[in-house]
Amino acid sequence: MAIEFTQSYKLVNQKYDLSFKADVLVIGGGPAGAWAALTAKENGANVILVDKGYCGTSGATAPSGSGVWYIPPEIEKREEAMKSREALGGYLSERKWMKRVLDRTYENMNQLEKWGYPFPVDENGVAHKRSLQGPEYMRLIRRKLNKAKVTILDHSPALELLYDSHGVAGAAGINNQTLQTWSIQASSIVIASGGCAFLSKALGCNVLTGDGYLLASEAGADFSGMEFSNAYAITPKFSSITKTAFYNWASFTYEDGSIIEGAGSQRGRSVIARKLHEGQKVFAQLDKAKNDLDLQKWMRIAQPNFFVQFDRMGINPFEDRFEVTLRLEGTVRGTGGIRIVDETCATSVPGLYAAGDAATRELICGGFTGGGSYNAAWAISSGYWSGEAAAKYAFSFNRNSQDRTLIRKQVIGINEHSSTKNFLAASEVTKMVQSEVTPFDKNLFRTEEKLTPALLRLNQLWDEAKTSLQENHGNIVRVRESAAMLATSRWMYTTALQRKETRGMHKRLDFPKLDENQHYRLITSGLDEIKVNRSTLFQNT
Repeated sequence: MAIEFTQSYKLVNQKYDLSFKADVLVIGGGPAGAWAALTAKENGANVILVDKGYCGTSGATAPSGSGVWYIPPEIEKREEAMKSREALGGYLSERKWMKRVLDRTYENMNQLEKWGYPFPVDENGVAHKRSLQGPEYMRLIRRKLNKAKVTILDHSPALELLYDSHGVAGAAGINNQTLQTWSIQASSIVIASGGCAFLSKALGCNVLTGDGYLLASEAGADFSGMEFSNAYAITPKFSSITKTAFYNWASFTYEDGSIIEGAGSQRGRSVIARKLHEGQKVFAQLDKAKNDLDLQKWMRIAQPNFFVQFDRMGINPFEDRFEVTLRLEGTVRGTGGIRIVDETCATSVPGLYAAGDAATRELICGGFTGGGSYNAAWAISSGYWSGEAAAKYAFSFNRNSQDRTLIRKQVIGINEHSSTKNFLAASEVTKMVQSEVTPFDKNLFRTEEKLTPALLRLNQLWDEAKTSLQENHGNIVRVRESAAMLATSRWMYTTALQRKETRGMHKRLDFPKLDENQHYRLITSGLDEIKVNRSTLFQNT
């Protein structure tokens, strides 16, 4: 659930309460941001990490158990692992990137073991490294950050990027607890602030509102794969936990107990969505693991928090049916995000890098969900590469003598307004965005007939928000969140209208087949006027 704050972002002569300097600024304290900060520090950089919440406990990973795309360096196993994803993703993933991620994830997971992460060990003493428990993982990462002397600013959301004649030169924001404003001068920036789940109440996603997307776009960066942004996760109706791996062992039934044909976790969520959209109740039971006690034991070890929700309700999910629904996870479990232009995870803006869910995951997932193991591997790998590159970029400046003059841009929600007569509340913007992106018949089952008027309403709302959305009673964080969600929804639907086919998770009912002539990426850019261009894939070797 969203937390309400009462901070003010009123600056006196653009003076901030706290000012810092760093070689590298990392925005976001999840796994990708943490790996970026650690790697930049290892490469000799002075690093500051800012997190909207508390680094180590906020975000989608911290409260969850997650699989990891960890495959030993055996040719056959890795070939099978890569091949298994290509068709699901509409053949938009790339072997070159998959191999790089598998290599880097393998190295970093082994590093976690050396640092003391408690991987489960079998009877032969072999550690199993294909899953991570969020609380232990992020607690360990936080300790490593502190030991490396990375400066961490908790509860300190970045509200805007700062600039100079060279381009991006830092960021500014506010501490939600002390109410102090802050600014950071930095030679390079890594955006690792996660995706956008539109405040759908998915576990750990209350801080994931697309803030980094908005910052990147305001700096001039573009996006890739924003049509692959309509991920909905299966969850018990009474819960916010959206871990879906174990639903592969589930049967889905109507209220009377009869089987719903075609319903499933990986390939049958659309069937579940249709039934829910029709007003029918849907139930699940992990009955395919009912008689396998060893499997049940492994499940509880791999993702214990998945079972906490049932244990508290007195439900045995292997024996009992429970009602389920679908909760929107947007680009958190989708694959769209800030476009990566090279192997360093650089964006199209010099000195600005992207990692984790803030960046596109098309490179390894194509157009199908990167949720769970693939996103975890991507966070580790992209965090490492972006941190390494950001440190090297920072050293291209003479940090000992350079005193950069930071300037602000006029950005939505922070503009100076001469009047509050036509005040637009952040909460209303959020509700209007949710009304357009949450319904299955708009976002999941897409048609031009539904997308076009939805996008028109969102564009009109943006035009109004540019002049009327502003801080009120110290809610500047909510203002910027609502603007970020609004911008994200417009990039999603503008791009979705341009892909006139069904590929990956992007389903067009009016174009229900995959079109080989549309085997390309869609690059989306702009805020006031959004443009979509085609892009060929990197070399797929």
